[in-house]
Amino acid sequence: MAEPLKNLFNETFVIPFGEICAMHIANFNHELFLKTVFDKNWKNLELKPRIKHIAYALNEQLTEDVKENLKCIVAISEDIRINQNKQDTFEYLVLCDYIEIYGLGHLDDSLRAIEKVTILASCEFAIRPYLLKFPTETFKKLVAWSKHKHPSVRRLASEGCRPRLPWGMGLPFLKKDPTPIYPILENLKDDTSLYVRRSVANNLNDISKDHPEAILKILSKWNGFSDERDWLVKHAARTLLKKGNTQALQLFGYPAIENFNTSAFNLRNQKVAVGDALTFEFKIQNISKKSQKVRLEYFVHFLLANGKLSKKIFKISERDLTQGQTLEYTRNHSFKIISTRTYYPGTHGISLVINGIEMESKAFELTS
Repeated sequence: MAEPLKNLFNETFVIPFGEICAMHIANFNHELFLKTVFDKNWKNLELKPRIKHIAYALNEQLTEDVKENLKCIVAISEDIRINQNKQDTFEYLVLCDYIEIYGLGHLDDSLRAIEKVTILASCEFAIRPYLLKFPTETFKKLVAWSKHKHPSVRRLASEGCRPRLPWGMGLPFLKKDPTPIYPILENLKDDTSLYVRRSVANNLNDISKDHPEAILKILSKWNGFSDERDWLVKHAARTLLKKGNTQALQLFGYPAIENFNTSAFNLRNQKVAVGDALTFEFKIQNISKKSQKVRLEYFVHFLLANGKLSKKIFKISERDLTQGQTLEYTRNHSFKIISTRTYYPGTHGISLVINGIEMESKAFELTS
């Protein structure tokens, strides 16, 4: 089992981090800093609370002059980035959290600090309270950052304003009206960095969940200019494709289901125990008179605690089928115990999805 991320924030990280802080903060009490961090409740804290707790302990060592404190935060980040040759790290989100928690009353100074610190550790979470409190001023800065010379700053311009950023503070006004985001994404759509282009795709994918028609217009306009941009467009459309959006499927050349014939959809085991796998098989034939693209997926209809079913989609493949070509597939779906899903014994279902269209569903029993 993978080591929990929260365990990155341990004595091996905190002690040398405190030593670096002591080099830039007057009268820094390293012993008291460690005592404040590793208090009696430390072991009970999860990932994000641990990061915020270290930021709190850091603040205890600083003065009441937030502007000067922000200069210290920047100096610490520059020291780590330059002298330790680090960039795009996770652990130093502690510095971002300081700006998020304590800098909100000092907009200009905090934005200057964010621009510097984000090169060491992405300030995508730290920028969000500023978007909520100062949307006009912060968006003006994000647009400027979308033309910055450093890719980490350009990425922040996109990542920081994602309407549905995982782990991030909600931005309801951008879910309702994402138009302020579009100039930023336009500037970044052909960025030289995949790191940046991936963020643009993720931002568009976020927006597509609330405004599919608007995003389809953008994707249609952007598609077909280069391999790099085509990848971005396809990645941005992934939720639309999973939902079987007809326009999205047509954009990428997936024809109607009538061009294919599916047969021999069978379950090899009608009962499967938690920890084992369900095996299913099927055939698909291209019955049109030319080569056709096909996107193969399947839904598992999971039984919930309330007795209802909730379906989740899983990808099988995307490929071309020549005229008359038939393919046979055998796939296993694992019911191995994972932390993100609870399995409930009872009747579940599975169905094929061909070019976004859900086919017949077959039932099977999941046993404990």
